[in-house]
Amino acid sequence: MNFINTYYKNNNARIYQCDNLELLKQLPDNYIDLIYCDILYNTGRKFKDFMDNLGTTQEAIEWYKPRLEHIKRVLKDIGSIYLHCDWRLAHYLKVEMDKIFGENNFINEIIWKYKSGGASKKKLSNKHDNIYLYSKYKNKYTYNLLKEKSYNRGFKPYNFKGIEEFKDDIGWYTLINAQDVWEIDMVGRTSKERVNYDTQKPKKLLERIINTSSNKNDIVADFFMGSGTTGETAIQLGRKFIGCDINEKACEITKERITKIISV
Repeated sequence: MNFINTYYKNNNARIYQCDNLELLKQLPDNYIDLIYCDILYNTGRKFKDFMDNLGTTQEAIEWYKPRLEHIKRVLKDIGSIYLHCDWRLAHYLKVEMDKIFGENNFINEIIWKYKSGGASKKKLSNKHDNIYLYSKYKNKYTYNLLKEKSYNRGFKPYNFKGIEEFKDDIGWYTLINAQDVWEIDMVGRTSKERVNYDTQKPKKLLERIINTSSNKNDIVADFFMGSGTTGETAIQLGRKFIGCDINEKACEITKERITKIISV
């Protein structure tokens, strides 16, 4: 690829340090099976590792537009994208995604609910993010149905005929098809997962995404790579990975997380 800095490369992973738009322009059509992007939320904040400021809401959407157009182009016909944002840009991005991918290719709005974060005294505390799931083509995308626990009322057995029940340390439960509200803890300050990078996302979140929307040996990409959770999780689950970030620290941390897996 011309003028693109390949930061790291092996048989299963490639990391690029560059503007993601420049990389996207050079990737071939119909190439990637699954894309997850934990994008800039446009908070206006200066984090330790990056500046999260794209200007006005309209300027932010204009910045995202060409990137989303290329994301659609590089996705395989069976591919899908999980676009991770919050209340600041969520509704505007949903409209833009409807335009680019088509309203009929919208699959789900996933609510990621967490406990961590600050508490407000002037409004209800913000305790969730929005993740928009779109396919390239309706009813053609990879989808592996996952199950989740649904605890019985009172955590006691129902003893209904033909219903299989299970018990754990909390109580009795059944298994149901996965739903669109995901209650997953953030990466805590004392977590063994924690790396030295702001806004790190938990592996459990990426495991659910990758297992749902890709298969082994598929290519998973993250064009806002950050802490490298997508790359590490993808490799551990037997996928190939393409990652990109303009920040050298993000590339360094992701490389370290991936090479640790390979060396085991």
